[in-house]
Amino acid sequence: MAATATTADAPEPVLDKPLMHYGRRVLDRLAPGTEAPRYQLLDVTPLTPHIGAEIGGVDLAAPIGDALAAELRQALLEWKVIFFRDQTAVEPRHHVDLAAVWGPPEANPFFPKAGTAGVSRLAKDATAVGNENIWHSDHSFMAAPALGSVLRAVEVPAAGGDTMWADMAAAYDNLTDAMKERIEHLTAVHDWVPSWGSTMTQEQIAHFRGDLPPVEHPVVVRHPRTGRKTLYVNEPFTTHVVGLSAAQSRTLLDELVLQARVPEFQTRFHWAPGSVAIWDNIATQHYAINDYFPQRRVMERIAVAGVPLA
Repeated sequence: MAATATTADAPEPVLDKPLMHYGRRVLDRLAPGTEAPRYQLLDVTPLTPHIGAEIGGVDLAAPIGDALAAELRQALLEWKVIFFRDQTAVEPRHHVDLAAVWGPPEANPFFPKAGTAGVSRLAKDATAVGNENIWHSDHSFMAAPALGSVLRAVEVPAAGGDTMWADMAAAYDNLTDAMKERIEHLTAVHDWVPSWGSTMTQEQIAHFRGDLPPVEHPVVVRHPRTGRKTLYVNEPFTTHVVGLSAAQSRTLLDELVLQARVPEFQTRFHWAPGSVAIWDNIATQHYAINDYFPQRRVMERIAVAGVPLA
């Protein structure tokens, strides 16, 4: 008679049960007790009930006054990522002025530069394959990660090339109480070498390492402008949790980073010429879908300088 496998012999599941959930999830657009704002200058069309909204009634090539700037900042805090269509008159100088609504630019040392200071040009085609198709938060490997990003579509493929964003406050809210208690005071190390450094020589890594050492951030951060608790670990840049063994750290991170993949936490945007997206880089992670190869896709991005997270 053939031997019968016991429960002890069964392999561990690829996905932990805590990720699996049926029915309702907690999907609060704002922190509990926060009153929804009203807008006088913006037309706001939600893409989902809690993350992502298209903004109408705004010409981003025109000067942005104080009242409009205030409503744009409020809309981003409320929706985490906001989108604009048909902004075909926007040029790099307008792009810079728009990003300045939130703060000064922060350069990514690994991105190719455009002709305007602070603007990175991301051109992908048959010779330069897109590699941003992993859930991540921009610049988390910096001591003061980017507060946000402003991305403008210059050239888009005939089909494909969408981008997705995940609400990491919702990801935190839907953790079990036991998990929230476990991670409340933990910190994790973020480093660019496992991702950006994977295609570099040792000499190139050494060149950047002096200015970009590994940094620590809380696993759960309070958003610097809303105070809302947000899960802050991501696949390419978070290497380990401080104070845990390598095995414990890997197991914990494997569960936490999966939270960005839950569809209820996400929104998705289809680019067209003249589209602009602005996202809160602390409140969200994003994923650039790489389904358009070998078509050409050209985007220009400005990251907004951030602050140390606590």
